[in-house]
Amino acid sequence: MLMTLGPIQFEVYPFNATDYAHGHESAFAEKPVLGARPPLEWVGEGAETWSLHARLFPHKFGGLGDLSKLHQARASGRPQYLMRGDGALMGWVVIERVTEHASYLDAKGIGRVIDVDIAVRRCSGPANGAYFAILSGLFP
Repeated sequence: MLMTLGPIQFEVYPFNATDYAHGHESAFAEKPVLGARPPLEWVGEGAETWSLHARLFPHKFGGLGDLSKLHQARASGRPQYLMRGDGALMGWVVIERVTEHASYLDAKGIGRVIDVDIAVRRCSGPANGAYFAILSGLFP
């Protein structure tokens, strides 16, 4: 397993995570002053984001079902758990955006290669009552 995002396990096949980027921000308040560069005051942590890139080969390995689950997880708006393949716990995230790019279309319009870009942002964990509903979706 390369990575897990909610109910989706990225493996070498059918849903292959090829790379990811991880960004951190800090938040600053700008204080305008006359005749000088405004000083910045650190006010805390900003957004922590990941962008994941995955690739599917639906004709050879399948994976369209996992792509559908990914869209459902995004549309639910619920926090999803992100874990790297070595067991490193990345924490709770929300899926902000899923973008697909299909190439080499077959006669039915399904791409032979589908590249998927996923943007997630760290969030606080779900409310206590929602833990079971979310975690039950992680296990087949």
